[in-house]
Amino acid sequence: MADRRLGLLMAALFVLTSPLNARPDDVGAALTAAADAAARQDGIAAEAAIRRALSAGASQVDVAARMGEALLLQGDLARARDWLEPGQFSQRDAALGWRMTGLLLRAEGRLPEAGRAYDRALAVAPNDPLLWVDIARLRYSGAEHFLAVEAAERAFELAPSNPRAIELRAQLLIDGAGPVAAIPMFERGLKIAPNDRELLVGYAGALGQAGRAVDMLKVARRLHALNPRSPVPFYLQAVIAARAGQIDLARRLLDRMGKNLKEVPAAVLLTSALELEAGNSGIAVNMLERLDRRQPFNQRVQLLYAKALLMVDDHPRLRQRFVPDAERRDASPYLLSILGRSYERTGDRETAAIYLQRAVTAAFSFPPERFREDPLWAAGSFQAAVVAGDNALLNGANGHAFDAYRAAARLRYPEWLMLRAAYAGGGAEVVPMAEEYLAAFPDSLLAPRLIADAAAQDGKWDRVTTLLSGTSQRQGWSDPGALADLAVARLQSGQAEAALAPAETAYRLQRSNANAAQALGMVLAKLGRDPVRAANLLNKAEALRGSNPAIVAARAQLQSH
Repeated sequence: MADRRLGLLMAALFVLTSPLNARPDDVGAALTAAADAAARQDGIAAEAAIRRALSAGASQVDVAARMGEALLLQGDLARARDWLEPGQFSQRDAALGWRMTGLLLRAEGRLPEAGRAYDRALAVAPNDPLLWVDIARLRYSGAEHFLAVEAAERAFELAPSNPRAIELRAQLLIDGAGPVAAIPMFERGLKIAPNDRELLVGYAGALGQAGRAVDMLKVARRLHALNPRSPVPFYLQAVIAARAGQIDLARRLLDRMGKNLKEVPAAVLLTSALELEAGNSGIAVNMLERLDRRQPFNQRVQLLYAKALLMVDDHPRLRQRFVPDAERRDASPYLLSILGRSYERTGDRETAAIYLQRAVTAAFSFPPERFREDPLWAAGSFQAAVVAGDNALLNGANGHAFDAYRAAARLRYPEWLMLRAAYAGGGAEVVPMAEEYLAAFPDSLLAPRLIADAAAQDGKWDRVTTLLSGTSQRQGWSDPGALADLAVARLQSGQAEAALAPAETAYRLQRSNANAAQALGMVLAKLGRDPVRAANLLNKAEALRGSNPAIVAARAQLQSH
């Protein structure tokens, strides 16, 4: 009897505390549907399911966490804040609610507050892999890079089959070990979730960086089949076409993205690069100027914009925009070389020489003291590891410097870091590390140059030709130094006719470049063409940097014709 009275009492309490006409079974089914939709990253379907739950009698507290998730998936931060900011979540969804609150705050740039929200989620669900994924991303945003890797590893350890944990691990691999190392991780994830959009997009990007254009195209077509209205496949195919030199095809593919989506920064950057390649430098300048205003700290935008201004000979605007950046101790070698060429073209050879010499040595420059005092150089960050290496190197502790650089390379491995690590490890390490770097990052421009230099010293000219041809193609045949070296390599390997085009291009790009003048003079002498011009070019090269055996040999060839 007592049990029956207790049952009646509990039933009465349920009726009193539940909304009128609530249908618990319908609420449960709707919330399950919302969770399934969110797992598919379909925020619209998730929101629709939650509204069905509300119609079936669910309270706002019951659905707040899931509604916040659905709206965040749609990118609607304002409406998501309305549901998440009160912090009123059901006991069942408390961890999700605080995780979504952290995601919202991170999207708004409120990183300390996001960290506190994640702490509250951790108190409820310390072994939630998705929570550890979000914590890793927060730590990475806050420059706590080593702690971010630890959090990512924790997520993967908890759920090695979770697509988001796999995606994050693959992204970190791209930064530290290169796209080649990340590809198997993406493939692992796609065996588990073959239609996961984020994994497919990341996989396509890694394939492209690894030079596997055919495989990248297959993934782009798969994405298109999954969602014919998505612009992403057109963008990926445009990247493939651009890398293959099919400029018109790439432009047509970008046009299919639609007017609004063509304004996405990545698409604008690619479009402007295509316009440059097609010779429409003025159009590219206008596009890049607007993009530079939108993303003033994007180095890829800056360097392409500087190149475009040089190509249209707009030297005043080039210098006004980029000389302040070039005065920094950590200025890009490429930017320094562009400014050097700018001053060279306007006849100021003294200033040009200063910039070009700085470009040569920039890879070995160290961060100035003011950067070392910057709060961004906090313990546990990529920058902190680099600074530790720089300090050790400056103090002659090369072993400690090498260890610090290699630790930093676990997080990110830019070309300049490879050079510093090779320098710290001793001169003999340069070529092995360059070969290791090129295997990991096939898109590298510096590594093949280093390997080619060593191959040239060993007389392996076919190897030099292969390396420099690939490098020059990826640079759009715009680097006079690489083109001059390619011409000499082709000449040395018995391809005199093929050497003429890169030699002419190198000299046209930079007439005061001694290597370019010498290369063109050597090619013309070998072919027996225009002997007067060949002799003048060899004389010019000798005047710029002195005589050498190659010039003497080319003059002998001229006399023998």
